[in-house]
Amino acid sequence: MNQYLITAYDHTDEGAFERRMGVRPHHLDGVRELIATNNYLIGGAMLNEEGKMIGSTMILQFENEEELDAWQQGEPYITQKIWESVDIKPFKVAQV
Repeated sequence: MNQYLITAYDHTDEGAFERRMGVRPHHLDGVRELIATNNYLIGGAMLNEEGKMIGSTMILQFENEEELDAWQQGEPYITQKIWESVDIKPFKVAQV
């Protein structure tokens, strides 16, 4: 499988955090689905100095680019405009 490092920063407008919290249950449903299909390796929220969520980092794996694209098209934090920027880079988890 191809692995990817996803780094995404939330919008910073007033109300952005509340929107994130409203969409979060749907995002977590998607994470559960990624876990069930063996596409999820690790992920979590990035925090600011006050401990408030400001973005996300995930390492996901997919068989091909089409599966990665399908995930992006269905990810609630993307479709509901929670993430302002999303950077996806090929990644390789170290095998030790």
